[in-house]
Amino acid sequence: MTAPLPGLADLGRDLLVTTPRQRRVALARPLVGIAGFALAAAADWWALTPVAMFAIFVAVVTVTHDVVHRSLGLGRRASDWALFGLGLVLLESGHAYRSSHQQHHRAFPGDGDPEGYPARLGFVAAVAYGPVFLVRLWIWAYRQGRDRGWLLAEAAAAVLAAATAAALWPVTPAPAVYVAGAVVGSWVYPLLTVYLPHHDFGDTPLTQTRTLRGRLLPRLFLELTYHLEHHLYPQVPSHHLAELSRRLDPTLARAGVRPRRVP
Repeated sequence: MTAPLPGLADLGRDLLVTTPRQRRVALARPLVGIAGFALAAAADWWALTPVAMFAIFVAVVTVTHDVVHRSLGLGRRASDWALFGLGLVLLESGHAYRSSHQQHHRAFPGDGDPEGYPARLGFVAAVAYGPVFLVRLWIWAYRQGRDRGWLLAEAAAAVLAAATAAALWPVTPAPAVYVAGAVVGSWVYPLLTVYLPHHDFGDTPLTQTRTLRGRLLPRLFLELTYHLEHHLYPQVPSHHLAELSRRLDPTLARAGVRPRRVP
């Protein structure tokens, strides 16, 4: 591509706007998912709990992503508490994610990107990397020397939540099932959020990741499939990525970028 990418002033600064309602909806989605899980467990509809866990994962990943990029309009202190609370929903560290994800945007595809490392692996290796992925990101973030208090608090909270779930097993298995779903579910991160979007990456911003277009899957994943658009304009919140993709279509077409079509 010879021409530079259009700036946000050309694409429209309305893409940066997050209304109070959009912020409330984004922050409420994980709670709705937790309520769905609790209702399914209380009714002994255990087959529905994986569906609820999927909804929780998508909701948490999406809103945490926006908090990390400061596109929800939260202040510094509110962002810290949001990262703590959202991470706890899935027994993860929101501050480790912020540190590693910001590094991902700075360094990918260089060697100094611990989050992007699975993109260099094969399919099977990326799957096998799942159980150690978040642990290694937490260790990397801790070694950076920032947010250590938050990192330790998040690790302690996750351990306490798991211990509480185990202690409640004689009363109800629901918390333990939730914890198991959160832990095992996180093992797909290297495959779904790193390897599949980035593998066989090129050496230009337009070839380092992919974009998926369609009617069903992008909505199901709350627009996370617009990965190329996000990498090009990370300050645009997730709820505007579909519109960003439409405005970028002429630019991508001239550059020879062909979005992949999905249902």
